[in-house]
Amino acid sequence: MAKEIHELGSLPPLGEVPQKMYAWTIRQERYGEPKEAFQVEKIDVPEIADDEVLVYVMAAGVNYNNVWAALGYPVDVIGARQKAGEKEDFHIGGSDASGIVYKVGRRVTNAHVGDEVVIHCGSWDSQCPSVLKGDDPMYSPTFRIWGYETNYGSFAQFTKVKSFQVLPKPQHLNWEEAAAYMLVGGTAYRMLLGWGEKSLRKNDVALIWGGAGGLGSMAIQIARARGGIPVAVVSDNDKFEYCESLGAKGCINRKDFDHWGMLPHWKDTVGYAKWLKGVRKFGKVLWEVIGEKKNPRLVFEHPGESTIPTSIFVCETGGSVVICAGTTGYNATVDLRYLWMRQKTLQGSHFANAEQAQGFNQLVMEGLVDPCMSKAFKFDDLATSHQLMHENRHPHGNMSVLIGAPDFGMGAIKPKPSITIPALPAPEEYGAWVGKDNKVVPEFTSDEMDIEKTLPVEDTARVADYVHDGLITCNLDTTVEKMAHIMLQHHIRALVVTDNSNKPVGIVSQFDLVLARQGRTSEETKKLSAALVMSPGCVTCDLQTPLSEAITTMTRLRYHRLVVVDNTRPNDPPVGVLAMTDIIKKTLDVNT
Repeated sequence: MAKEIHELGSLPPLGEVPQKMYAWTIRQERYGEPKEAFQVEKIDVPEIADDEVLVYVMAAGVNYNNVWAALGYPVDVIGARQKAGEKEDFHIGGSDASGIVYKVGRRVTNAHVGDEVVIHCGSWDSQCPSVLKGDDPMYSPTFRIWGYETNYGSFAQFTKVKSFQVLPKPQHLNWEEAAAYMLVGGTAYRMLLGWGEKSLRKNDVALIWGGAGGLGSMAIQIARARGGIPVAVVSDNDKFEYCESLGAKGCINRKDFDHWGMLPHWKDTVGYAKWLKGVRKFGKVLWEVIGEKKNPRLVFEHPGESTIPTSIFVCETGGSVVICAGTTGYNATVDLRYLWMRQKTLQGSHFANAEQAQGFNQLVMEGLVDPCMSKAFKFDDLATSHQLMHENRHPHGNMSVLIGAPDFGMGAIKPKPSITIPALPAPEEYGAWVGKDNKVVPEFTSDEMDIEKTLPVEDTARVADYVHDGLITCNLDTTVEKMAHIMLQHHIRALVVTDNSNKPVGIVSQFDLVLARQGRTSEETKKLSAALVMSPGCVTCDLQTPLSEAITTMTRLRYHRLVVVDNTRPNDPPVGVLAMTDIIKKTLDVNT
């Protein structure tokens, strides 16, 4: 008779499934910091359907999606599943795993008890009409990320998955290494190779944002293995050697540039010219790294808001910017003239289908891609690993946690394959114009469109010439009722919110007051505090800031006003406000 539960590190006899298992769970009443949200419980081992596989988990990967699960934001994953009809009031996360098959459903033919496997996180209903007619399962309305959108992920002794999710474990990897790569690797594989004629080809340049991270480290290796020329963008020069050891042709330090963020408005000729100067500087450095005048045919994007304008600009005519996330924000701006006139593509991408996951896993099995595991944790440290990720204090690369494996370093039964990756082609193979003859790299122009030739007139005006001296503030505890009276009394549209030290911490505009009314009665709205209704953060400028620069900031961020400070007196409160109304009045000499 099978035991009710097996202690961690003690594998049940092969094929023997106990009644219960240890699992790291999240419950709605614990939503919050991962260190509090995750707790170990004894949970019933789940039953499997005819097309499912039960896997004893040896190690599990750590990904940011279960930081979100712990926080209960942006999605309450438990509530979402209960709304769909599921009964469990807990979440077992984990979207990467290595382990051993312990039970298979009646219709399963590709997996057998005893198989050592890795698991990809793409789950869908194989009987979905769109899947049955041959559409990519990634477009199916039934698609879910296992261990985040679905329950019973890899943070437990047993997990249940669809049969097509299990793939052979590379025999040269130990358990923790094998658990670390599939989610980021499958995502990177689809981004680079999943778009038909738009996919990366041999000798194509691939610009890879975040080259030292989990996604970027996979992308560099995939591009190199397919004969591409990867160029990594990183945040420090000390990451260059790491990326180049993975196969990057070279690296660019993003901190050497300051043009990041949403595009200036196309009518803002001063701001646009300044941005153009910055993006051309980036493009010139990119050419210097490549060693020839060759633009990226594919840009591997995930920062989003801060980098999309640059990615679109430097992308080759007819090329693609493929994006899978928005780590710097979601409101990306695009100059559509470059998109249509140069026939570029901005393509969204999400994980991978079964064929793509298998293709990526094959690269790992052949030794062409390393998991780039930076750290492995013991079972008891699973919550800690997610807390580190939440606080952005985790190491670069991929992380995993031991679940059923007794110790680190176990599970590898073969040496790493001895594969020689061909060296990158020399620049002269492509008609190089930089190298032996020391030709100078010209200014990056992206095919020199007419819109790039605007030369704005220099403007010497300063914010001090236009500022509305003095400003009306409120504190964090000021009520909506009081703020409304102040605005009406002084005929103003916004208040600056300050903390106890007179530092600006937010803005309350008429827009914020109107939004506060949504879903509340008038009496409830009146009692709300500034802290609850304000738009947090203040965009400031100095008295001596050029007016043109302040206008660019306002129009780029779609702000109607900036808080003005005097940087010669850093401990004093703000000195005034620069509003669009003030600029109009003084520019046109209009008084009301």
